[in-house]
Amino acid sequence: MTRVTDWLAQQGITVPGTPALIEAGVAFALAVAALAAGWLAGRKLGPIATEFWQKRVGGHAEGLGPRMSDIVRHGLAAILLAIMAAAWPWHSLSALGIGFAEGAAAGLVIAAVLRGLGIPRWAAWTMGLIAFVSILANAIGGFDVIEGILQRVGFDVGKRRFSLYSVLTITVTLIVIFAVVRLANRVTSHTIASARGFDPTQKLLFQKLAGIVILIVAFFIGIDLLDVDLTAFAVFSGALGLAVGFGLQKTVGNLIAGIILLMDRSIKPGDVIVVGDSFGWVNKIGVRAVSVITRDGKEHLIPNENLMTQEVENWSYSDKNVRVRIPVGVAYSSDLKLAQELMLRAAKESPRVLDNPKPNVWLAGFGDSSVDHEILAWINDPEGGVGNVRSDVLNRLWNLFKEHGVEIPFPQRDVWVKGLPDAAAGAKSDGGSGG
Repeated sequence: MTRVTDWLAQQGITVPGTPALIEAGVAFALAVAALAAGWLAGRKLGPIATEFWQKRVGGHAEGLGPRMSDIVRHGLAAILLAIMAAAWPWHSLSALGIGFAEGAAAGLVIAAVLRGLGIPRWAAWTMGLIAFVSILANAIGGFDVIEGILQRVGFDVGKRRFSLYSVLTITVTLIVIFAVVRLANRVTSHTIASARGFDPTQKLLFQKLAGIVILIVAFFIGIDLLDVDLTAFAVFSGALGLAVGFGLQKTVGNLIAGIILLMDRSIKPGDVIVVGDSFGWVNKIGVRAVSVITRDGKEHLIPNENLMTQEVENWSYSDKNVRVRIPVGVAYSSDLKLAQELMLRAAKESPRVLDNPKPNVWLAGFGDSSVDHEILAWINDPEGGVGNVRSDVLNRLWNLFKEHGVEIPFPQRDVWVKGLPDAAAGAKSDGGSGG
């Protein structure tokens, strides 16, 4: 054995001694124990964490919920391995094993979190691979060497140097900030949505304002982390202001108009509105446009500015009760009192017509061929449509009129023929020639 060791030493290969091998065995056993603890935690605590997460964040983070067991498993293993790596000055062989296990666990948990937040697969696994390489290189003392190699590959622009290391740093920073912003938006949105004491419009307004605040904070944190020169940022902000003034004026106007609509609560999700030829109920108030769903199932996207500058009918602004007018005409020979009673009966029997305010019948006027009436019926669900209420009342009234002999007139015209001059002249001419 000594001869083999001496020969390997002559070849430049260092063979670990017995203490190092024993230490490596201990490190291997501890690493296996950490991985086993992580697996057990993922199996036992994973479902609990999934239930807690879905309860706290709900459907806003459906991607993280199913991955919570994997996150707990690999996350706990990575934490235990990191504690092991920092708790003892391990030999290089032991550090290599622990660093490999720690890097693999950290890479898997990072990939799982990013995939759960909707980050593309390539970006999530790239981040996991970067974490694995970084932790492994740091464990064996080679991180500075890798950083130096990446720094040398690049070029200088003025006082800044663009290298593979700076590109990698920028990419990692942007992905991390994007993931944190998405997570913060989902958590705050669910927290505001589940808060009591606010109506849906106020919740939507606070959600949008919170999203804007999160973006602004993330923007300035990113500038600080990437060490961006504020002088260049001032020039960029001036160019951005010109772009907003000329090209993005409508977009910014729609954004501000949407915030104003939510603040003054003139239009809320669920309201029934009429804008021009679009009639329907408000489904969503977005950053750029309001989604209005019609009775035909079509979704109209109306710019927020249009709702600020055009006349809008809001049927449920302060009260959802809406009065429906149904014109009806009966013949002059009909019993008007009976006809009006039947009109009231048809309206009261319609299921969507309210008892309070009660329906009413007005005599509207005397037409050319009918006595004109209007049935006034109230409903409190205009989002269900108005035409179907008219149809239901008129169908019931048709059957009642037929049952009680009330006639619905149709226009009649009398034509009086005063004479046919051409025919009379022709008859005289025929009589004269015959004589």
